[in-house]
Formats: sequence, structure tokens, C-alpha cells
Amino acid sequence: MGYVEDKVDGMPAIFRNVPEAALRDALKKMILVRRFEESAEQAYMRGLIHGTMHLSIGQEASAIGMTMLLNDDDYITSTHRGHGHCIGKGADPKRMFAEFFGKETGYCHGRGGSMHIADVSRGNLGANGIVGGGLPIAVGAGLSIKKQGRDSVVVCFFGDGANNEGAFHESLNFAAIWNLPVIFVCENNRYGMSMSVERSTAVTHVSQRAASYDMPGVTVDGNRLSDVLQVADEAISRARGGGGPTLIECETYRIRGHSKSDRNRYRTREEIESWGARDPITFFEKQLLESGFIDAAAVQAMRAEVEDEIKAGLEFAQESPSPLIDELTRDVYTGAPESTRQGIPQ
Repeated sequence: MGYVEDKVDGMPAIFRNVPEAALRDALKKMILVRRFEESAEQAYMRGLIHGTMHLSIGQEASAIGMTMLLNDDDYITSTHRGHGHCIGKGADPKRMFAEFFGKETGYCHGRGGSMHIADVSRGNLGANGIVGGGLPIAVGAGLSIKKQGRDSVVVCFFGDGANNEGAFHESLNFAAIWNLPVIFVCENNRYGMSMSVERSTAVTHVSQRAASYDMPGVTVDGNRLSDVLQVADEAISRARGGGGPTLIECETYRIRGHSKSDRNRYRTREEIESWGARDPITFFEKQLLESGFIDAAAVQAMRAEVEDEIKAGLEFAQESPSPLIDELTRDVYTGAPESTRQGIPQ
């Protein structure tokens, strides 16, 4: 159930099994996720983005750690708090920003917004505004993989609030019965909206529920990428080898509120600050510096590259064409008329 990090000469053992370039790329992606969301939040506050959004600031290690070993033939299903998952699976921030801004060049041509980004070409089957909505989709994808005799896997992200939905139990049950290559990843950020996990869930750890479906269950520190990466490696290898599903619980925390309308009256400033001191980006950066995989100058250059990418993404989104009013149902209903889709990246 619990997890103890395996170390060699004081270094996480998993770091020896992953190319150094991949570790550096993981740090850059974590920084990119953070700056993407901070920039999206600022655009929202300036009135450039409408609707709402759910930020995952503080949860970057679980998103990137669980996706960095996947390839384009593997799949993910995501949540309403899924920007990190999308970037982890290779999404282009320019097209993500465009989707936020409701532009034609967005991943869903401006129809989906923050909560519904998908990119099937990269195996991203989509974020989902329904709590637990991605669980049965992941099982369906896993069944398809097995029927086709492929060695792909599905990583299914969901929050602690979803572990009490019927879809959670049904999905884990079917995945176990059919021995499907699905890795269920609960990002336990302590709250489902304003309801604490202690008040909503009878078991101490969500991973304990794996026992009911005869699959491995493990809880890890979701703010330590090395811990997440280690259990991801084991679960993905098991699924590819025909060993079936795994339930992973990443204990983490969202520094921001549930959504833009959250006034944060259900948790204390001290609690937020204590989790802020466990920042996953700061911790992983320190690990890489101490292990000699990167130096301070390289980190500074990396952050500068991210800032350039964010600036270019915002400019791309603001300059992109808006959908035409008479084509609002295009790509929403099957059989809707096609359009020229001007300016959309191919």
C-alpha cells in the first residue's frame, strides 16, 4: 500500500533508468504547466478569457510523472483540472491557449474551453467536466487495446471526489474482470470542491479500494516526481506485459481554489502555506541540481524558454480567428457541415 523510495548512492533509483534528457524535459514541462496556468489565470482576471477554469497549481509532479513514460500510441483520460495532463501528453500550449480564448485554432476549435481539451492524435482522449467521467472511457479504450492485441496502455486521471462515484467502482471492477491495461491515477488533492477527503471517504487511502477489485494499489507522495515516476514505471510495465490494471493514489494539493468562484473559506491560510512549502517544482529542481543532471545556468535558460513559449502562445491565441456564428454546431454534432477551418494547424 505505502511506498518507500528506492535510492542508490542517495539518488532516486528510477533516475538511473531514465535518460538525463528526459528528466530535464520533465522539469521544463512542470515549469511550463505552472506558467501556462498562471498566465491563463491572469488572462481570465483581465477579462480576456470567459467562463471558468480549474487550476492544478501544486500538482505538476503527478501529471508529468505519470505521462513522461508514455508514447503517442498510449492514451490518457483527464479531468476538469487537466491542463498538466494535456501538456504531459504533448499538447501545444499555443493551441491550448487558443481553446481557452474560444478560437478556431484551439484543439476543439473553440467549442470546448478549459475543461474539454482533447488531442486524439497524441492519445489524449480528452478532459472531462463530469466528475469521474473519464473512468469508463478509459476502460473502453483499454478493452479496445486488448481486443486488438496491442501493447498500449491507458492512464486514467481522476480526483479524490470521483472515488465515491459509481463510475469509479464499475470501471475498476470491469478493468479487473477483463484484465485491462489501465492505470487508474487518483490525484488526491484533499478536497472535492469544498468537501475534505476525510469527511467524504471512509478509507484512509483511496488506494485501499484496489483490494476490492483484486488489483495492486499504492499511495505515493504526489509532490515528488521521482516517487510518481517509480510507481508509474512499475504499473505501465505491468499493464504492457498483460498484468492488468493498477490503482495509484498521488497525495498532492491544489494551491488555488476549486475554481475561479472558490472563495477558500473551508481551509486555512496555514494549511495552504504548508503545502506551498512542499512545491513539487522546487523539490524536483533541487534533486536534479544535487544529482548533477542540470546546473543553475541551464535552469535559468529553461525558464527563459518557457516564458518565450508562453508569450508566443498568448499572441497566437489572441490573433487567431474566432468561430463563425453560422457554424457554431460544426464539430459538435455528427454530420454537421465542414468548413474551411481557416488558420487551424494541420
